[in-house]
Amino acid sequence: MSAEMNGKPWKKLGEILIAEGIVTRKTVDRVLVHAQELHRRFGATLIDLNLVSGEELANALAKQHGYKTVFGLGDMQVDNSLLATVPVEQALRHLIFPFKRKGDQLALAMVDPTDGDILHELSTRTGLKVFPFVTTREDIRTAISRLYLHKEPRRTKERTVLLVDDDKVILQMLTDILRGEGYRILTAQDGMEAFKIVIGDSPHVVITDMEMPKLGGYQLLNSITAIPETRHIPVIMITGKAKTEEEELHAFEKGFFDVIMKPFTKASVRARVRRAFHFYNNQYRVF
Repeated sequence: MSAEMNGKPWKKLGEILIAEGIVTRKTVDRVLVHAQELHRRFGATLIDLNLVSGEELANALAKQHGYKTVFGLGDMQVDNSLLATVPVEQALRHLIFPFKRKGDQLALAMVDPTDGDILHELSTRTGLKVFPFVTTREDIRTAISRLYLHKEPRRTKERTVLLVDDDKVILQMLTDILRGEGYRILTAQDGMEAFKIVIGDSPHVVITDMEMPKLGGYQLLNSITAIPETRHIPVIMITGKAKTEEEELHAFEKGFFDVIMKPFTKASVRARVRRAFHFYNNQYRVF
């Protein structure tokens, strides 16, 4: 049903997509239920189920909120002074990208047009008038990867595991175990490097040590789950600290998919990763 926003009629996203003939009401109802079960945004769930394209969703969100759209961000020429208005960590966390400035006006591409707090923060911190434009998450991901991180974004159907540990010996042991199972392996030695890989390479499963430089295991988990586009990735903690049942339960309550204790066996690592992939592959099967 329509609602009032700032005195103007406001339609729900599902209604707009139905009116434009992109999805049916039955589809909207079923996806809404599934999105709530997964604690995912409705629009992000539609994308993950391949029920709408990124541009269809962006156009509908722009229509809903009265904004304009922008696409092709990764191919734009953006200088470092403009990128400096939004630190890379902030761009990653909020999925935003500054793509143009004219005088005291800043054009900001964003995936979530309801994130008014970031608009206020940027305006307050920079003294600029921030004008939001809606774009696709793939556009933002490409722009951040190319222009902030200087790497080409990659999505692959090859089963990919990101291993995060500042101990090179542990990284090599885990790599040897999982490559033997046919997984594509990515590695990082601190949490911030890992977070950038999550954005640029889209791993299906993450295994992280609890204590690391820059971002520890819990901080990395929080960064991954704070973004709707990555919060569905199962994250497994690996730790050598003696754990009580209460401490292990705390890890699960915070959102870790599983826990691997050091010293670990090949069988325990393989079993937990197989279970994580089973979860990843089946969480969207609703049709």
